[in-house]
Amino acid sequence: MSETRAMVLAKPGQAVLPYTPTSMTRRARRRTVGLGIVAWIIGLIFFGPILWMLLTSLHSETNAATNPPNLFAPLTLQSYANFFGAASGASPWPPLINSLSMSIGSTAIVLILSIPAAYALAIRPVRKWSDVMFFFLTTKMLPMVAGLLPVYLIAKSLGLLDTVGLMVIIYTSMNLPIAVWMMRSFFAEIPLEVIEAAQVDGAGLLLTFRRIIIPLASPGIIATALICFIFSWNELLFASVLTSTTSYTAPVFLTSFVTSEGLFLSKVCAASIAISLPVLAAGFAAQDKLVQGLSLGAIK
Repeated sequence: MSETRAMVLAKPGQAVLPYTPTSMTRRARRRTVGLGIVAWIIGLIFFGPILWMLLTSLHSETNAATNPPNLFAPLTLQSYANFFGAASGASPWPPLINSLSMSIGSTAIVLILSIPAAYALAIRPVRKWSDVMFFFLTTKMLPMVAGLLPVYLIAKSLGLLDTVGLMVIIYTSMNLPIAVWMMRSFFAEIPLEVIEAAQVDGAGLLLTFRRIIIPLASPGIIATALICFIFSWNELLFASVLTSTTSYTAPVFLTSFVTSEGLFLSKVCAASIAISLPVLAAGFAAQDKLVQGLSLGAIK
């Protein structure tokens, strides 16, 4: 049987090789090992700059500024002590609290608005829903800097400059189109038969949302919330222009460590690691839901 299969698969003029399960197993094993090595190399390439930044933050400013870098220099936590101890003259806690409140507030509003919109576009589609989705997509085609001046003038006329509420509105408008697109794709994977069965049993819209739709789409909701939180936390352009002394965010505070005089490389790396910790903690806590949500619907 195996020889017949090998003869059928062989091309004219090609040597016929016997088909054995052992050779196929070895070939699959080599392919798996090769893909694993490639995956590790790609992972190290992406993780390399982060590891380098962490190592630089643990060196003194003198050792961090050497060229070529001294990898075996003594390690110290002085840069982190200076950052959290406000040795630079400004405490890091106000910008961190501002970024946290803006990110959480805007993410909550985005979820409140995007879940009903995704329900209307996926489970109970409105007329010309594809045009609505395209409209949401076009809002991301405009460069952010193009809308900066109108937003600044409107905020100034309303007296909203340098306020947390203004940044929450800005971040909500920035993340809402992405959230609607993501949530719509997640809700589209929910079987309509389950929702119809709940309605036949007498469940209303709110009960169906709470007992059926939200549990089934929870991985997608968590993935959407995490992505919106990350986008809000890392935003710099609008925060650097629309905030100044009261509501400036952590990325804006990070830019203050770059000076024209003196050494600052280790201090900047330590501040970058410290400011990235909330996002890393959120991603680590929700990593299973994030992977499940982003892969939802990928395999039928």
